[in-house]
Amino acid sequence: MSSAGMDTIEVKVGARTVEADGICSYELVRADGQPLPPFTAGAHIDVHVSDQLVRQYSLCNAPGETQRYQIAVLRDPASRGGSQAMHDNIHGGAVIRISAPKNHFPLVPAPHTLLMAGGIGVTPMLAMAEQLQAQGASFEMHYSARTPERTAFCQRIAAAPYADKVHFHFDNGGAGQQLDLPALLAAQAPDTHLYVCGPGGFIEFVLGGARAQGWPGERLHVEYFSAAAVDTAGDQPFDVKIASTGQVFTVPADRTVIKVLEEHGIDIPYSCEEGVCGTCLTRVLEGEPEHRDMYMTDEEHASNQEFTPCCSRAKSALLVLDL
Repeated sequence: MSSAGMDTIEVKVGARTVEADGICSYELVRADGQPLPPFTAGAHIDVHVSDQLVRQYSLCNAPGETQRYQIAVLRDPASRGGSQAMHDNIHGGAVIRISAPKNHFPLVPAPHTLLMAGGIGVTPMLAMAEQLQAQGASFEMHYSARTPERTAFCQRIAAAPYADKVHFHFDNGGAGQQLDLPALLAAQAPDTHLYVCGPGGFIEFVLGGARAQGWPGERLHVEYFSAAAVDTAGDQPFDVKIASTGQVFTVPADRTVIKVLEEHGIDIPYSCEEGVCGTCLTRVLEGEPEHRDMYMTDEEHASNQEFTPCCSRAKSALLVLDL
């Protein structure tokens, strides 16, 4: 089953606001008027856009607010339908279902925090800025976008008590305001923690720059909105064995493990189908996975103890799954 079969909360869209070209924010309030579950900065929710479409969106309002959640959605023509369905079908007054908040991108206490947002990746950074400001913590945020017209939440940031800590960088701006990443990273104290979210190219640019300057992995924190493109031309069939029953199923080159097992009545909760959210993580007892997720660390990949059956495959002829 998808995460649609898991516990959900019915919410109403209290307001839908155009925040920038192609970006709308949605204020969600509980349909029964009760408080929403509390959340921490970096958390996201699963939004059931339709019966068969579940997508993850970061919460961008201040942690501690339980009367509402706020998310923002970029209309992306290259998406698999979620963003366009949100823009076209979900308006003020609509009733939808969401999950409780989950946080795979939490803040770690640090002497100084560097927030790096690219485009719509600003959403979790706003919640982080709110939380760090409330804690009196030292931080700065650098927000990169193509143009001012495509930059969401400018008015909110300008009115925020942390406005002087936010620096905007535009692709079409003058050289003086464009992001000089090497200089920015070199100026940081050695115990600074860096958080980055945005398009894949922006994330790799920031992480690559940090690694080139010797930043250790434990001070780099990242959240991907979508998985990187994978060349599937060389994909081969392989078998999966269900440890509890001994059943063996063949996964063709053009199918995923999730879908093959689903057809045979074996349900693994899933959501993003891209290896980003971690919902479908499944323990591997034997065999070697071919990891294609963006959720686990390099060390977790190397251990081969778990894999994401929504997108990952097998290097070995057989994977034995702890199901």
